[in-house]
Amino acid sequence: MIRNPVILGIPFFSGSAAEAVDRGLAGGLVVVPSAPVLIELDRSPEQREALLRADMAITDSGLMILMWRLLKGERIERVSGLEYLKRMLEMPGLRESGSVAWVMPGAGARDNNLAWLQASGLGHTAADCYLAPMYPKGPIEDPVLLSWLEARRPQQVILALGGGTQERLGLYLRDRLNYRPGIHCIGAAIGFLSGDQVRIPMWADRLFLGWFIRCLSSPGRYVPRYWKAFRLVAMMIRHRDKLPPMKGS
Repeated sequence: MIRNPVILGIPFFSGSAAEAVDRGLAGGLVVVPSAPVLIELDRSPEQREALLRADMAITDSGLMILMWRLLKGERIERVSGLEYLKRMLEMPGLRESGSVAWVMPGAGARDNNLAWLQASGLGHTAADCYLAPMYPKGPIEDPVLLSWLEARRPQQVILALGGGTQERLGLYLRDRLNYRPGIHCIGAAIGFLSGDQVRIPMWADRLFLGWFIRCLSSPGRYVPRYWKAFRLVAMMIRHRDKLPPMKGS
């Protein structure tokens, strides 16, 4: 089992989920890039910078892991965003209101996710949540969120936004906050637990089938997204452990 491989120029952490959570809770930016996020490495300089400058990238993409094994003959331990989040929320210090700040994509997602969190015995409330605006492509700035976090000073910040957006926002926050919390880009993982998105059982997650269940739940939305993600195969064949060149460069 290889540890800490460099794939497409990104150093990945590939230890156990417990080890990843311990490291992530210590502070810094944690990214969980899926295949649809990784294929933007050669197209979005801001996304590229966020992944390269993260304090830890975990091995969420089953397609990436399978391709690495085919190309290199090396096994990598997978830590999915769903497993990472479940283990993180089991930590005793994160159960009370004020311990975690959530950045949610909207009021509906906030309400669904809070209902699940509270039913699971966590004391998080609407006061712990920030509703994100629609962020543009390119660089992200959100001084309102920055001020809100600095006033509350939670030790953990969980970004439950779409991949490609949350990483750029996470880097902005890490570089500008006047303290160093853990910033965790877990995307839709909370929705898989709360039912805000299709529920993904842990057995399906362990078998790399989360993408398949999402496609079954909403083919029109997810089939085109994951079909495009297969461009990762060609990128890894060409570049493997090297950062792919930017398009047009």
